[in-house]
Amino acid sequence: MHEPRTLPLVVASVEDVTPHLRRIQLNGPSLAGFEYFPGQDVALAVVRDDGAIVRRRYTIRRLDPGRRLLDLEVVMHGDGPGIRWAQAARPGLAIEAIGPRGKIGLDPNAKWHLFAGDATALPGAFAMMERLPAGVQASAYLLVGDATERQPFDGADRTRTVTWRYESAADGRDGLIAAISAAGLSLDGGHAYLAGEVALVKALKAALLAAGWPTEQISAKAYWNRGRANASHGEPELKA
Repeated sequence: MHEPRTLPLVVASVEDVTPHLRRIQLNGPSLAGFEYFPGQDVALAVVRDDGAIVRRRYTIRRLDPGRRLLDLEVVMHGDGPGIRWAQAARPGLAIEAIGPRGKIGLDPNAKWHLFAGDATALPGAFAMMERLPAGVQASAYLLVGDATERQPFDGADRTRTVTWRYESAADGRDGLIAAISAAGLSLDGGHAYLAGEVALVKALKAALLAAGWPTEQISAKAYWNRGRANASHGEPELKA
């Protein structure tokens, strides 16, 4: 496990990948020798309305060690201090990060991998899927706002698939849960990674447990809580 450290960084570029997902690229000398495993994040120091500094955690999408460039992808929903920072982000803006953070990564003993969650789960799911050895099966089930929020996954093939469901659809969240339940996934050797809003993560985990998944084959992480601000350390107040 790599120990977290303070990383003084500067915004290198900002790109709206979809209408509601912004890719912010950070760089700086502090990234020299930076190491992490896919699924980990960094905690950014952002300012609340009252002037207090709080941490907001964002999954590392990718790292270019040679150019010392770190990519984060921020889902642009809500009106918290993290979103306001992302809205104002521009090249040259300084930001302090602490990382790497997080304990959930790829299970090295798993024969195949299942990823599920909402749009906030996408950066971690894609980052982990891209790092799997060739030929290892992985399936992602992701709930995004509508078809405009889909991202291409470069590694998609017969062994790595992405199934999209939309919040704009009549079934919404229930459609995502139903898709996983109807997939007929074998439990043998699989590992599931669930991430996103608290209630969704709980529902997804409950569906897998009902299908016979052992708890040790499920890694679940709640990133945010609908209708409730994150705590000062960047975690939902209610854990999944």
